[in-house]
Amino acid sequence: MEAPWGWLVIGVLAVSLASSVTQDVCRAPDGRDGAAGKPGRPGRPGLKGERGEQGAPAIQTGIRGLKGDQGEPGSPGKPGRMGYSGPSGPPGLPGLPGLKGIKGTPGNIKDQRRPAFSAVRRNAPTSSNVVIFDEVITNQEGPYRSSSGQFICDVPGYYYFTFQVVSKWDLCLSIVSSRRDQVQNSLGFCDFNSKGLFQVVSGGTVLQLQRGDQVWIQKDPSKGRIYQGSEADSIFSGFLIFPST
Repeated sequence: MEAPWGWLVIGVLAVSLASSVTQDVCRAPDGRDGAAGKPGRPGRPGLKGERGEQGAPAIQTGIRGLKGDQGEPGSPGKPGRMGYSGPSGPPGLPGLPGLKGIKGTPGNIKDQRRPAFSAVRRNAPTSSNVVIFDEVITNQEGPYRSSSGQFICDVPGYYYFTFQVVSKWDLCLSIVSSRRDQVQNSLGFCDFNSKGLFQVVSGGTVLQLQRGDQVWIQKDPSKGRIYQGSEADSIFSGFLIFPST
């Protein structure tokens, strides 16, 4: 019974040994390394690293480096104080003419106001320096006041005034205009009479008046004697030439 098992063991070892010898004899040698492959595509960017510690200051060499890139703009600063006004610049070129306006309606000369007056001196008092022409010949629209001898403007414009005064003595008269601001202007006329005959002192002027202005004839206190009688009359007149626009 022991012989068969012993031969069986010997047979298995013999087969294993034969198989090992056969494998060592039939194995090929190792081959050469293959060629390198193509580079792969770049990978995704990595995460941003942490900020490092501040380095030690570098030694100053006096060499100025290149100008760096422009940084981001900062926040707006506070407004400064307003400066002084600069000098005026030269006048600009004339502008283009404007559009033609709409034609107005035609006027009517009958609708225009035309103040005018004329008055003579008959029985007026002689105590005041204002020469009063008490008897009205015409007083269109009533600008003349016979009680005070004054013309009061109600229509602004250009007026013509004239007077002719009779005297046998030296006489100096003035056409006086007064504005509402109490500024007075006068225009004087004089005549010297050495023979005692009738002589006429006359004068006239054009005045630009505003509403409320007054005009009258005024005499010189020392040379203001006016003849008052039936032989000759003294007269004061005025009228609107054209109104102000």
